[in-house]
Amino acid sequence: MERGLEFIQLYLSRVTGVRWADVVEIVIISFLIYNILVWVKNTRAWSLLKGILVIAVFVFVAEYFEMNTILWIVNNMFGVAVTAVIVILQPELRKAVEELGRKNIIASIFPFEVSKGLGEGRFSDKTINEIAKACVEMGKVKTGALIVIEQNQSLSEYERTGIDVDGIVTSQLLINIFEHNTPLHDGAVIIRGNRITSATCYLPLSDNMQLSKELGTRHRAGVGISEATDSLTVIVSEETGKISVAYDGKIERNLSGDTLKERLKAIQNKPEEESRKRILWKGRSKGEK
Repeated sequence: MERGLEFIQLYLSRVTGVRWADVVEIVIISFLIYNILVWVKNTRAWSLLKGILVIAVFVFVAEYFEMNTILWIVNNMFGVAVTAVIVILQPELRKAVEELGRKNIIASIFPFEVSKGLGEGRFSDKTINEIAKACVEMGKVKTGALIVIEQNQSLSEYERTGIDVDGIVTSQLLINIFEHNTPLHDGAVIIRGNRITSATCYLPLSDNMQLSKELGTRHRAGVGISEATDSLTVIVSEETGKISVAYDGKIERNLSGDTLKERLKAIQNKPEEESRKRILWKGRSKGEK
């Protein structure tokens, strides 16, 4: 293997003067530029980038016709403009860095914790059944609900915005919490393991412009928390009674009770379910109608 790499590097250096490290560097830079462009396309930075291009064309024209006063103003305001761009894009930049941190690249390459938690899940099958049962029942009577299920990232900062509950997850408790005209019905419920930790919690709203205009505040809050953390959010619409699930910044709508159970099992962290996790969130399985 080493001899093969040495041969390729020697060949490249003789023919084109390019080292093996240069090829790797080009691949890395291409990968970074591609991901930056994809990130820019899906955020407000796309509109800002088009505005910057317009300004760049204007500066180029000023340079061509030697408009010295305009060029002097541009040179002196360049530092301020860079700072302004950073301030304007602060939410998007923070989201991008958080997304990079959630990827856990090292753990995916070196799975040191493969045997950790074998036979155990984040929550029990009973909890899955209770959540699904509650959502189906609330959907029938069009009771709105917002249920956030914690995974690896802590939701403590969002719990502090609500009221402590610390109760075992049951369908009756969830239905009572979201019942109209009750003290705890407004806001989100946060579940950690097999317990409801808090209710009436405030969640960040998503600013994703690609979301359907039909979605209200409850759905945007569900997508927003899934963008900021690795949690899964179950939403029951108060207008239609339909069940939706938000995960990793994406929303899946009009789920049945059985499909909701599948989505919950996908994050249960049981060994037999881990291999299905990515497949479930790419869309419906091949045998599903």
